Amino acid sequence: MRQGTIFVFAFLMAFVSAMQAQSSSVPSSRRAHLQHGVNLSAWFAQVYDPKGYTKEHFESWTNSADIALIKSAGFDHVRLSVNPQPIIDASRRGESEQYFGSLDAAMKMIMDAGLAVELDMHPDSDFKERLNQNDFVERFADFWRTVAKRYSSYDPERVFFEILNEPEMHDPYRWYGVETKLAAAIRQAAPANTILAPGASWDDDNDLLFLEPLRDANVIYVFHFYEPHIFTHQGATWGAFYWRWLKDLHYPSDPKNAAEVSAAIPEAAHRLDVIRYGQDHWDASRIEAEINAVADWAKQNGVPVVCNEFGVFRHTQPQDRNAWIRDTRVSLEKHNIGWAMWDYSDNFGVAIKKDGKATLDPKTVSALGLKMP
Repeated sequence: MRQGTIFVFAFLMAFVSAMQAQSSSVPSSRRAHLQHGVNLSAWFAQVYDPKGYTKEHFESWTNSADIALIKSAGFDHVRLSVNPQPIIDASRRGESEQYFGSLDAAMKMIMDAGLAVELDMHPDSDFKERLNQNDFVERFADFWRTVAKRYSSYDPERVFFEILNEPEMHDPYRWYGVETKLAAAIRQAAPANTILAPGASWDDDNDLLFLEPLRDANVIYVFHFYEPHIFTHQGATWGAFYWRWLKDLHYPSDPKNAAEVSAAIPEAAHRLDVIRYGQDHWDASRIEAEINAVADWAKQNGVPVVCNEFGVFRHTQPQDRNAWIRDTRVSLEKHNIGWAMWDYSDNFGVAIKKDGKATLDPKTVSALGLKMP
């Protein structure tokens, strides 16, 4: 390569790096609204209530008493997950306004309480699979324009649009193109609102580290943190099949405990997974190493990040669960990364709900650094 060519190449690379590292334009006032949040699950997405996606369900699953309780505990925002498919189906029946009416009421109830809202598109896996087809990406972008336009009239300081929950797209290059298209559609309809952008696949921290920032300065990048899943999802009947056999696996990880728990696992390869967990020294410093990598990525790219899902399945021993929550929360706050715990009152909850009434778990509230009302 000739000297002049080398100079031009070096100049172009420096220019690209400078462009990538430009400072975010997200106002600090907006980032301040996304410090301590909680996910409102199974309300407008992943609904397993026998009533289904109905007005009756929307009015009863989460109510004003729940929102008041969330606010009183010191949370400053909620992540409101919305499955787009039922709205699309309602639109085909000419009933989209009835559906949007329920969503409008939920948004108003949340904002009237003084909370910010992450409006998160949270479809099922089959919906996300169709994003491998270009024509479906176009249709989803059109849908996002409709939603973003409808809620762009709300206070942009407190309404954030999250492009897609856990894209499940294993080609990160494909996801970057899809995300760019969807972000442009949102921006066209909502010029002032901040967009929340995830990485590919399951939106884990390593997915975010692979992502190139979008060419939109009014974006906050989001990731989920459940590492290691073998601990946080022990006893779960979804995901890896062998998780259902796990019981009383401790955090911080302990070789003796892991060896004892592994004996209940039928398959030898998965018994080894459990033994490895015990030997891998999962503790506060191990979690810090993961979060620190995200913080470094954000600093290098000059962009803000938020962890809008983290938590532990309640099948876990309470003292171990709360120790993991505390260590993760402390590490996030050390790096000035806002967070939203998964979830409010379901099987990962900060609250226990019985007969429609929620009660905060004081030890989990404490692990989150908050105070009981």
